[in-house]
Amino acid sequence: MEYRNILFQKDGNIAFITLNRPEVRNALDPATWSEIRAAIRQCRQDDEVRVVVITGAGGKAFASGADIRVLRERHALEVLKGEAQETLNEIESLEKPVIAAIDGFALGGGCELAMACDIRIATDRSRLGQPEVGLGIIPGA
Repeated sequence: MEYRNILFQKDGNIAFITLNRPEVRNALDPATWSEIRAAIRQCRQDDEVRVVVITGAGGKAFASGADIRVLRERHALEVLKGEAQETLNEIESLEKPVIAAIDGFALGGGCELAMACDIRIATDRSRLGQPEVGLGIIPGA
């Protein structure tokens, strides 16, 4: 499968999913969530894959959370939440270890993506958080 918002590559028994939207600090829109889910399903079906690593391109963010530009559209929040939840469920149910390799920000949905992984490894300059709670929004709700 060809992806626009992520990079997918294999090195031996390791599959790498790289969020590849550094111009928006790897913000998560419905299409990106869908591509992550498709890549996870690809890993599920590939017996050669023994471990999955999810990371972000650009060196500033693992994933900065929801791409708020898409929230201008009617019903966009419901679509975004649905795509995110389906993807997180897919990661959590994968019977292969999934590692979040965090470098930079992992905020909001990006933090939830990291939390869905089995193992989280972060650099010293990484920052994880749920800034939406400051707006009275419950993470994942």
